[in-house]
Amino acid sequence: MIKHVIRTTLELEGIDTQCELNVQITNNRCIRERNREYRGVDAPTDVLSFPMYEFSQPGWLGLKDEAPCASLGLLPLGDIVLSAEQTIKQANENSQSIERETAYLIVHSVLHLLGYDHVDEGEGKKLMRQREKKIMLKLGL
Repeated sequence: MIKHVIRTTLELEGIDTQCELNVQITNNRCIRERNREYRGVDAPTDVLSFPMYEFSQPGWLGLKDEAPCASLGLLPLGDIVLSAEQTIKQANENSQSIERETAYLIVHSVLHLLGYDHVDEGEGKKLMRQREKKIMLKLGL
């Protein structure tokens, strides 16, 4: 299911290059450590994204420099770390299935790997939410 969600997200973002990314499913203790180390937040979170590249604008066309492996037909996007515990908790709180919550968090994280951000309440957040909604609809979720 996770592979399908990733492939669908990349397809809808217009990425036709073969991509590589890592997904680690962990627990709250582990993700809390990473959250503290990388974001300075000493609390568990649902998902963390570690993009390989910086984008001037969200999406493939916003890649600032040519990806080193793109000429080989492979684009390493980065890493996703997902807390199974937090995913289950949020699914229950939101009366959603675990599969739907997992899919949403994977879509959300892949979009982060592609340069989308929601830190401010402006256009970036609005654009990211629109993309998430479109992808989730395509997934039937």
